[in-house]
Amino acid sequence: MPVDHQDVVAHFTSRAPTYDTSSSWCTDEALGALVLTLVPPEPTDRVLDVACGTGLVSRLFHGRVARVVGVDITTDMAAQAQTFLDELVIAPAENMPFPSDSFDTVVCRQGVQFMTLPDAVREMVRVTRPGGRVVLVHLCAYGDADSAEYFEVLRLRNPVRRSFFRPGDLGDLLRSAGCAEVRTERYVSAEDVDVWSDNGAIDEADREAIREVYRRGSPEFLRLHAVRQDNGRIIDNMLFVVAVGRKPIAGGPR
Repeated sequence: MPVDHQDVVAHFTSRAPTYDTSSSWCTDEALGALVLTLVPPEPTDRVLDVACGTGLVSRLFHGRVARVVGVDITTDMAAQAQTFLDELVIAPAENMPFPSDSFDTVVCRQGVQFMTLPDAVREMVRVTRPGGRVVLVHLCAYGDADSAEYFEVLRLRNPVRRSFFRPGDLGDLLRSAGCAEVRTERYVSAEDVDVWSDNGAIDEADREAIREVYRRGSPEFLRLHAVRQDNGRIIDNMLFVVAVGRKPIAGGPR
């Protein structure tokens, strides 16, 4: 069945009460610090947090910049971000109600998987000022060798996904949307699969199916993810890619 915005809203409404504790990466200070290192905030900056959710990205920039705006389609998630926002807008990322060239930095962390692509990334670039930066942060497979198994794990955990990514895909999305000076960095997050799969939106049968992928995992999948058993728990070292691109200035180099 095709996934639409209402499917995504229903999924994240279920996850809203426990979202921040559903994964180690959610509140991982080192991952947040990497984002701030790649796009150092300036006091005059206007920052847009796309698919802001509970405000995990917004809180990184809150107090460091002039203005933080969040946009999301799930009211129950976004209500938790209000403390860290100067403005909250409920709207889809593919059609944001902001003038072109409005923001110095636009960040989307773990959101593009639910969006129509490449439309949503083009919209992010549209609302970024010339010379400003667009940042995509996302879980990715390590490559072709683990993608089939890992994508199945991600699908089971989050059936409203539209897209799955390998490391080069995020940079390609930024380039295809018109960004220049694209760079990527990697970050590995160790996740307890039982905690990570207990997201409040899937049933125990799907959680058990996720465990079974790991139990039957190919040697290459298990090696790339450095999967280990820890007192009966399954630990997966999941790969994040942080991709940063700059919106070109008219007449400047691309």
